[in-house]
Amino acid sequence: MIDWFFQTLKTYPEIAIFLSLALGYYFGSFTYKGLGLGAVTATLIAAVIIGQIGITITGPLKPFFFLMFLFAIGYGVGPQFVRGIAQDGVPQAIFAAVVCVFCLLAAYVGAKIAGYDVGSAAGLYAGSQTISASMGLATDAINRLGLSPEETKKILDGMPVAYAVTYIFGTVGSAIVLALLGPALLGIDLEAACKKYEEEHGGKKQLGGPGTAWHQFEVRAFRVRERGPAVGKTVQEAEALVPDQRVFILRLRQDGKIIDAMADAVIHAGDVVAVAGRRDVLVQLIGEQAEEVDDRELLAMPIEGVDVYVTSKDVDGKTLEELAKRPASRGVFLRKITRGAIAVEIPILPNTKLNRGDIVTIVGRTPDVAAATKMLGRPDRATDVADVAFIGAAIAIGALVGAIVYKIGSVPLTLSTSGGALISGLFFGWLRSVRPTFGRIPSPTVWFMNSVGLNVFIAIVGISSGPGFVAGLKALGIGLFLWGVVVTTVPLILAMYVGKYLFKFHDAIVLGCCSGARTTTASLGMVNDRAKSQIPGLGYTVTYAVGNTLLTIWGMVLVMLMT
Repeated sequence: MIDWFFQTLKTYPEIAIFLSLALGYYFGSFTYKGLGLGAVTATLIAAVIIGQIGITITGPLKPFFFLMFLFAIGYGVGPQFVRGIAQDGVPQAIFAAVVCVFCLLAAYVGAKIAGYDVGSAAGLYAGSQTISASMGLATDAINRLGLSPEETKKILDGMPVAYAVTYIFGTVGSAIVLALLGPALLGIDLEAACKKYEEEHGGKKQLGGPGTAWHQFEVRAFRVRERGPAVGKTVQEAEALVPDQRVFILRLRQDGKIIDAMADAVIHAGDVVAVAGRRDVLVQLIGEQAEEVDDRELLAMPIEGVDVYVTSKDVDGKTLEELAKRPASRGVFLRKITRGAIAVEIPILPNTKLNRGDIVTIVGRTPDVAAATKMLGRPDRATDVADVAFIGAAIAIGALVGAIVYKIGSVPLTLSTSGGALISGLFFGWLRSVRPTFGRIPSPTVWFMNSVGLNVFIAIVGISSGPGFVAGLKALGIGLFLWGVVVTTVPLILAMYVGKYLFKFHDAIVLGCCSGARTTTASLGMVNDRAKSQIPGLGYTVTYAVGNTLLTIWGMVLVMLMT
C-alpha cells in the first residue's frame, strides 16, 4: 500500500503539490499567542518531507504561480507604494528603504563571514527577513549565472534549507525584538504614547459597534419643548447648538406631516425631529433638553452602510476634519477605514488623512450616503468576478518587459520576468486606485493569487530539493540558526534607533514603521496588543509597501553581490 502511494506521487507529482498545500495550510494555522509557523514555512516543511521519496516536477508550473503571486503583491501595495515615494509618505518611504538596506547588508556580511555559498546566503536572507518571495528572484538570478546544471542544482538545494532553519526566529524573533524589547530599548511607554497620540489628534478609543449591543451612531426622535433652545431656529442653526459634534436633523414632523429637514426649515415648539449623531451626544446633550418619543413613521427612513473605494483626487490627502465640513458629508458617519494589501485598520481621528486606494465604511440615509460616495470615489460592492483579461494582460506585459536584457559592457542586466511582474503589479495597482473603471480584482481573489501562488511555488521548491535538504542541514548545522538570529536582530535594532532619533517618528508609530519596513505582520499584532491600540498601524502601510517591494528585489541583488 505504501509503495503504491509513493509510486503514485512520483507518477502524478501534482498530487504531491496539493498534499503539501493541505498539510502546510492545516499545520500552519496553529498559533500560540499569535505566533506560529505560518502557511509558507509549514508548506515548505511538508514538501521537503514528501520530496524525500524522490519526485521530479517539470514544466512551467513553478514560474506560472510565482508570477501570479508577485503581480498580486504589487497590485495590493501599489497605491501606498506610489504615495510613499511621491507624496507625504516620503519620510516613511525613505525610512523603509534604509531598513531594507540594513537587512540586505546584514545577510550579505553574515553569509560572507560564515562562508556560505550563494544559495545558502539567499535562503539565510529570505528566512531571517521572512520574505519568501525573494527566493523566486534569487532562483532566477542563480539560473543566469552560467553554471553547470549539477552545480546550479546544488546551490539551489541549499536555499530552502537555510530558509527553513532561519525563518522560525525570523518570525518569532522579530516580534520579540520589536514588541517586547523595543519599548525598553527606546525608553517608550507604548500604551501611554498611543493615548497621548490620540489626545493630540482629537481621538478616543471607541467600544462596541457592529455585532454588539452598543452602536456608536443612532437616529432618535425628540419632541421639541415649549422653551427649548431650538425653538424658532433653522435646522442649520439648531445643529450648531451642539458645537464640535456631528449632529444632523434629518426629518421633521410638523402639524402631523413628515418633511425632509432642509437647512433653512424653521423648528417650532411641539415639532418632532429625527436626529442622527453619536449615541453619547444624543443621550447626554439633546436628551436632557427634549422629550424622546417613539415615532416609528418618522424614523422609518432608508439607512444603509456602504464600503467606498476612495479614488477622488480632490479628497486625496485631506483630513477627516476637513472632509467633515463639506456639504456632501452632511448626515454621513464614518465607521471604518482600511488601507493596504493586508487591510490594516486605520484609527479614525480628526487629523487622519484619506488616501486613494483606501476603503471606507460610511453609514447614513441612502441619499446622504450616495452624495458622500460621489465625493469620495466609487462604491466597493461585493462581487466574486475578477477582471481576468486585465490580470493576464498585465502579467504578460510585465513579464515581457522584465525579459528584456540590457548590457553594460559585457555585464547583462535584467529585471527578469519575476521582477517585471512585480513592477507591473505596482503600476496597475496604483492605476486601478485612480481609474477604477477596469482591473477589478476582488479581495478574495487577490488573497488566492498571493497566498496560494506563493505556496505552490514553495511546495515545488521543497519537493524538488527534498533529497538534499537533510544533508544540507547536517552540513550547515546550528551555526546557520545562530547566524539567522544575528541577521534578524541587528537590522531591527538599528531600525528602531534610526526611526526614533534620526527620522524622529512619534513614539506611538515608530515600532509600527519598523514592522512595516520588515513586512512582519506578527510583530505589528504584538505591538498593537502591547499598546492596546491600533495607532501603531499608522506607521505600517507605507513602510510595508516599500519594504515588501525592495526586500523581494533584494533576493536578486544579493545573488549579484555574492557572485
